[in-house]
This record gives sequence, C-alpha cells and structure tokens, in this order.
Amino acid sequence: MPGNQKSKLIAIIDDDESMQDSLQDLIEAAGHEARCFGSAEEFLESGLRRQAACLIVDIRMPKMSGLDLQARLKEEGCNIPIIFITAHGDARMRILAMREGAVEFLAKTVRSSPVAQAGPSCT
Repeated sequence: MPGNQKSKLIAIIDDDESMQDSLQDLIEAAGHEARCFGSAEEFLESGLRRQAACLIVDIRMPKMSGLDLQARLKEEGCNIPIIFITAHGDARMRILAMREGAVEFLAKTVRSSPVAQAGPSCT
C-alpha cells in the first residue's frame, strides 16, 4: 500500500483451512489485510465486527451458517459488505443472500479473477 494509506481488513470466514489460506494469499497480494476465522462464532467472538471492511463467508459451515451470520449482523445493525462463497449454492440461496444485502455470491471453485473483481465491493 502506498505511503501512510492503511489497508482495509477483510475477514475470511470458512471452515476449510485450505480455502482460508488461498483467499488470504490473494487478498494480501492485493494489498489488503486479511484475517481468517474457522467459524461464524469465532468471528463474532473476535470483536472485529466494526473493524472489518468486508467479509468473505462460506454459506455452509457447522453450527452457524453464513446466511445465519448475515442475519445476525443485520439484526445488530452491522452492515458489513458480505461476499458469499459456496460449493453448494443454488439460485434460491443466491437470491435470498443478495436480497438480504450480500454484495456478491460466488461458486467456491472460484478462480482468482472473480474474487479480485468482487474486491472493489469491499471498499
């Protein structure tokens, strides 16, 4: 990042560690700070809700799903932009997520270019 410009924190919430690592590498290569969480609960307990500029969230996770996290944040008045990623999405799920305020809904077999293109939604 140039000069004194502070990078934006992008939180990655996914129970798949290899996906976390890949996304973190991609985000950091783009000049942003990335922090990984293995569950929605771990993110909520971190106290970083207000510092995160954007969330990249898996839809299907044990206990609290990505959609449940979206609803919880919305109830709390925390309107962080959310990019959903999933290997199990369908049209109905995409419509629901987008209607509730998601900025993007991507297939988990995502290559770097769609994630990079969605990145500006976080700023």
